[in-house]
Amino acid sequence: MSKNIRTVSIVVADDHPVVLGGLVALLNQDKTFKLADSCTNGVEAIDAIRTIRPDLALLDVNMPGLNGLQVLRTLNAENISTRVCFLAASLTDREIVDAAAQGAFGIILKESAPDKLMTCLHTIAAGQKWLPANFVEGANERLREHHKQIARVSDVLSRREIEIMLKVAEGLSNKEVGRQLNISDGTVKMRLHSIYQKIHVTNRTSLANFATVYRDRLAEN
Repeated sequence: MSKNIRTVSIVVADDHPVVLGGLVALLNQDKTFKLADSCTNGVEAIDAIRTIRPDLALLDVNMPGLNGLQVLRTLNAENISTRVCFLAASLTDREIVDAAAQGAFGIILKESAPDKLMTCLHTIAAGQKWLPANFVEGANERLREHHKQIARVSDVLSRREIEIMLKVAEGLSNKEVGRQLNISDGTVKMRLHSIYQKIHVTNRTSLANFATVYRDRLAEN
């Protein structure tokens, strides 16, 4: 019977020692997996994967050096077939869509129960993906709507309003925005209220996020 059991080699990477220690302990309890290496950042992870060529890699999305998505892109560019599963405290819609598009085999949140994580890894080890359709499609749909909204910006905002929006994305206060654009604090505040209504955001943080995506989209064209 032992001949039918294939050990799955795995590399894990997370920059939080407590999380990494927990993952290592969890994997060492499961005879399906052979822990090939544990890493604390993306650079260590890509080096380990290049050297070991494990069957599977469990990577934190946000790591110093190289983040998880950058590691996956590097593996794709080098035709390394290690199956990648992302572990994350949270994910933006863009990260979810990018991960799926880059060929990630799984995405699981750090808040998930240990048995769910192991079920995810067993599923991937068996050659199946752990990417619930509603999870990815929901992110895709929200992103499409966001991009449609961004495409309408030039129609609904004046040039001055776009300038103010982009300054806010840089983290400037109303006073700093006014100083740079030679307008009063009151005018900046009034314009911001108008911008909120036109693009349907409710606070400065949401506006800054929206403006950052808008700026990135402009840079792509």
